[in-house]
Amino acid sequence: MLQGSSVLGHERPLVIRFSFGACVLATVCLPLLGLITCVFISSVFHFEDATGTHCQVPNYLPSISASISLSPECHIWRFCIGLHSAPRLLVAFTYFRFYKTRFATKFPESPLSCLNLAFSISENLGLLLLTYVSSSETYLVHSEGFVLFIVSSLIHMLITCRLWKSIKKYSLCPEDVKSHHWKVRFSLLNICFCAFAGYFFWKHNIYCESGSYTFFALFEYLVVFSNMAFHLTAIWDFKSREIVVISSSEDKAF
Repeated sequence: MLQGSSVLGHERPLVIRFSFGACVLATVCLPLLGLITCVFISSVFHFEDATGTHCQVPNYLPSISASISLSPECHIWRFCIGLHSAPRLLVAFTYFRFYKTRFATKFPESPLSCLNLAFSISENLGLLLLTYVSSSETYLVHSEGFVLFIVSSLIHMLITCRLWKSIKKYSLCPEDVKSHHWKVRFSLLNICFCAFAGYFFWKHNIYCESGSYTFFALFEYLVVFSNMAFHLTAIWDFKSREIVVISSSEDKAF
């Protein structure tokens, strides 16, 4: 929404309003659409390169790392994550202010709010690192970025669930209760998917069984989808909030 006009030669500030829920939805949809596009292109046009491993056994799905390391997939993914990162930081700091208002003097919620912000930023940095350093360029740096992303996201989810447990306890709003329940569910799903992905990755590297890498790739997708679903619950948390951008010019005397 745009607002602005001129009264007696004086410009009123230009006000641009965005629904916070729409911002959250767009932030989540960018990596979702980017990932689906990259996996589709890799599966259709670069299947052999995307599914080939050192084991040289049949595989039927490309891993995310393989999908985003090829061209043009890597450019699509980097474009989506580049646009995604700034709004994601905005959401992280919005949550931090929300928690500090709720838990200004409470322990352990107040220090947990600071930790939550730190791990949210760390999760975003890990995502940027694994995005802009592909596995085909520097595998060690890419894998470290992946580990940073996974560990930070899991800790961030657990801390968030703990904070929303306290919010739900004293809240009369049904949206807060629903948000907490779904945060817990998506967190548990994410932990389970991470465990299965790790198991099949280990099994593939140790035994080189046909299909193990395929299951690893499948659960890797589910890890990312459950992570996105967790972040999407912010729509319930800030459904009535707006992002307001105000632009104004100073009057000059001549």
